[in-house]
Amino acid sequence: MSDASLEIFLQAPPGLEQLLADEAREKGFVDPVTVPGGVTTRGGWDEVWRANLVLRGAGRVTVGLGGFMAFHLAQLDKRSRKFPWQEILHPGEAVRVDAVCRRSKIYHAGAAKQRIEAALTDFGARIVGPGNEDEEETAEAPLTLRVRIEDNAVAFSVDSSGAPLHRRGTKQFVGKAPMRETLAALMLRACGYRGDQPVYDPMCGSGTFVLEAAAIASGQPAGAARSFAFERLASFDAQRYAALRDALPAPVSTELRFAGSDRDAGAVAGATANAERAGLAESVTFRHAAVSDARPPEGPPGLVMVNPPYGGRIGNKKLLYALHGALGETLRREFRGWRVGLVTSEPGLARATGLPLKAWGPPIPHGGLRITLFTAPPLG
Repeated sequence: MSDASLEIFLQAPPGLEQLLADEAREKGFVDPVTVPGGVTTRGGWDEVWRANLVLRGAGRVTVGLGGFMAFHLAQLDKRSRKFPWQEILHPGEAVRVDAVCRRSKIYHAGAAKQRIEAALTDFGARIVGPGNEDEEETAEAPLTLRVRIEDNAVAFSVDSSGAPLHRRGTKQFVGKAPMRETLAALMLRACGYRGDQPVYDPMCGSGTFVLEAAAIASGQPAGAARSFAFERLASFDAQRYAALRDALPAPVSTELRFAGSDRDAGAVAGATANAERAGLAESVTFRHAAVSDARPPEGPPGLVMVNPPYGGRIGNKKLLYALHGALGETLRREFRGWRVGLVTSEPGLARATGLPLKAWGPPIPHGGLRITLFTAPPLG
């Protein structure tokens, strides 16, 4: 296994792969290529570490470890025991194995999983059963080894992230029906946001859009406040990692102002606390206000970014048409010159705003729903 030739997979929501590829290219990753569900690039472990640290749109970073051909379970067992696990794992490490089989003579994923777990046990790993993808990252959370057997080729990969990357490590308050930070970052990118304009959210909830925008503007690394699963791999070098972190550009102060409002006073208090934990309180303000009382922050026009309730999990759809109508009226009156990005699962609610909104792309899976980003040019 050559350190410089690792295949790195960056997870993205289906339909947003190109946005993540663009971000990876801007951040200096080599030849990012879109594939269903994400982006592939190549590099050494330093690039794996850096991807987790700096990419705002990636949901996870998975690393290909190599593999071999296997045409029956006995061969899988023998070759798994000879695989260089010592280059990847420390003896005694907790590991969870996920396996899939496609178009192969080894067709039973459960049997394949058992053989690989036996090889890992012989190596000295502790095997842990199935868990929740969204489990909290703790010292006991297992590393996840993924096994794909396709056309008789066995391929191993490891999740280098641990807890999903939308967990930036600073947000404690989470509102109702929240949007993940990684998806919010990609939605901002889809609206053309690059950290050079103010952003306002008139239904801010826990402040996700506003905080992501402010962090982008300041150049704050996405994962600077959290730890990662790769820190427990045998390939991890603490001194190299510290040097990599130290070499990242330091966050800068910005004169841009980022703001949000919400009719829920508890949400405003929680969003304000989230801003303070993220070190963004100097440029971010949240206030208690109904949609009809939304007002832009001081300074040049920018982007209104909003994820209103759309009746899938929150609210009565019939009542929401009036809410969206009020939103559109307020934006036309108070936010002239501002662009708009609106996320909804109901195109009818987007039309109810009366704004010149157009679908940016196809619907995107999110929390059991399919949501669409609608955008509008500067309001006249």
